[in-house]
Amino acid sequence: MGIKEKRLVESVLFSASKPVSISEINEATNLSRNQIKTTLEELIEDYNITRKNETSMEVIKAGDKYAMQVKKQYADQSAIISKPEIESNLLKTLTLIAFHQPVKQSNLRRMIGEKAYEHVDELVGLKLIHTKKHGSTEMLTTTKLFPEYFGIESTDPDEIKTFLMKNVASKASKKE
Repeated sequence: MGIKEKRLVESVLFSASKPVSISEINEATNLSRNQIKTTLEELIEDYNITRKNETSMEVIKAGDKYAMQVKKQYADQSAIISKPEIESNLLKTLTLIAFHQPVKQSNLRRMIGEKAYEHVDELVGLKLIHTKKHGSTEMLTTTKLFPEYFGIESTDPDEIKTFLMKNVASKASKKE
């Protein structure tokens, strides 16, 4: 494939926040399915074989979709800079953890129900909270990434609580 086609597909993969299908790449580039397949094969070879030791990126196939991502050995460093997107119900759980930290997972479950377990797993995956075994439950606290993500200037739990009271509680009272 030509350099123009390669750069088009590469730019779609780079800017997508999730794996993309050949159809989605087609919609974005107007390239034929065959051009896209050939170009994807070339990009996989470029990133994963030819330039493997020259780049921190890789192109992967996930089912029938493709993605450009940071290689695992560089993911921790880039996670500090890139902010993961957080759904509002997950954000509410994170706020509860930050406000009440340290908080037992069993207490969080009483506050929000069974979804607490799934939310904790997701938040740990996003590196926004820590879990530590505490008897038959887990003790939950925020990580250093939490205040960075929200622009809070302190990692101190009391200062985080003050920040949340000032910013979250005041917004909630304005909606009422």
